[in-house]
Amino acid sequence: MTFTPAEQPTLYFIGVTTGQSSIMRVFPAWADHLGLEDARIAGMDFAPQSAAERYREAVAFIKRDPLSRGALVTTHKLDLFAACRDLFDAVGEHAALMAETSCLSKRNGRLLCHAKDPITAGLAIDGFLAPNHFAETGGALFCMGAGGATIAITWHLLQTSRGANRPSRIVVSDRSAARLDHIRQIHRAMAADLPVDYIEVAGRDGNDTILSGLPGSSLIINATGLGKDAPGSPLGDAARFPESCVAWELNYRGDLVFLDQARAQQAAAGLQIEDGWTYFLHGWSQVIAEVFDIEVPTSGEGFAAIGRIAKAAAGRGA
Repeated sequence: MTFTPAEQPTLYFIGVTTGQSSIMRVFPAWADHLGLEDARIAGMDFAPQSAAERYREAVAFIKRDPLSRGALVTTHKLDLFAACRDLFDAVGEHAALMAETSCLSKRNGRLLCHAKDPITAGLAIDGFLAPNHFAETGGALFCMGAGGATIAITWHLLQTSRGANRPSRIVVSDRSAARLDHIRQIHRAMAADLPVDYIEVAGRDGNDTILSGLPGSSLIINATGLGKDAPGSPLGDAARFPESCVAWELNYRGDLVFLDQARAQQAAAGLQIEDGWTYFLHGWSQVIAEVFDIEVPTSGEGFAAIGRIAKAAAGRGA
């Protein structure tokens, strides 16, 4: 990859298929709305689990280039942090705990590393779940995929400040024993006081089995990247969702097979189905706020306006 010095204040998107993301159309409209004159966005595409040196080259470029203001990181949050830890001049509390970064910003020439997902995932969850959902239903949480998004989601839902409004049980599945060990260590550091199961699965059958044992009204999340970064779903077509559960697909683009599977059972099982659009809005708007050192609303009419602008720019239907 060739890195050319930025000629305008630039936010980088470090991902896998960044050119296909709506943010490439949404960012210019948001920049105009937020008064970010001349700001632009540029993608940096890496294959998942790329060589450490490739991540280091990208981060070193952002650090030294004056008009490169920062970056949003998806998919590579854990691997980029591990490869570049010594390049960061400061590491935020969440980033240090979770050993990941979703946001890079700069202040006075210093490169700062942040993990924004615990905040943005929480904003999304609390926006679509009914008040006191877990306290009133006894539902569990099942996250398929043990990467950065699941770390953030479980951090949010494990907070004792939520009182009784926490899952009755948490299950995290992944193909990688190392990823499961990593999230287990984070939960231990948090002194997590809810039952959490970490289950290594070889494929869809393992997730189907876990799904069949969950109580009704559980929150079931596709956090694997399947449906966007790679084709397919972490569930088989014969999998059956519990009654009245909430099915959350973290992605909003791609073939989204998991979303189709949930929709096929929506009426019969009384499912609430959510895609990743609101998560996209919170995730990007809060990184923009950090990188450009501005305030961006997270609720109310200000956030609604952000959503309307994004929907129009992305050509997303109602």
